[in-house]
Amino acid sequence: MRKSIFMYLFFFAVLFIIFQYTNEKSIFEAQDSENKALTIKLEDSKIIKDSLQSRVADLNYFTLQGNENAMTYLENFGYNAKDVEELVAANIYDQNLAENGNPLIPFDGMNGKMNINKLKFLNHKWIQADFSDGKYWGEMIIEYYFDENENLKLNTIASLLYPN
Repeated sequence: MRKSIFMYLFFFAVLFIIFQYTNEKSIFEAQDSENKALTIKLEDSKIIKDSLQSRVADLNYFTLQGNENAMTYLENFGYNAKDVEELVAANIYDQNLAENGNPLIPFDGMNGKMNINKLKFLNHKWIQADFSDGKYWGEMIIEYYFDENENLKLNTIASLLYPN
């Protein structure tokens, strides 16, 4: 009788070990396939990230902060590019407070006064600006520079009003 109890215990232990082995194997395989899927997803994300960084670098080429030559030009005159951007932008936006709209905009507002909404510094000399009166809108190129007395000068070079 004792032998049969040990034999049943032995078979039970073997069955338990086989069950544990198959269970752990299926868990391991599931985790392994999940790890492989996540690795592929991570590699795809890295490729997308690199592509986006390259695109951002290309887009930043035509900005004051992204153009080394433009920044060097300003630094040679003792100006910091970021400070120049802030000063010029503040000056342009302050002109929106004029009674008849911003004087840099060569169009009269048909639905109110024309104001500059958005600026993009192209380099050390030009700015692209978006303007609108709430219904009609357009874009323009503004030239900016500092004269010999270090006064900021702004000139509208070209502009267009989009048909409504």
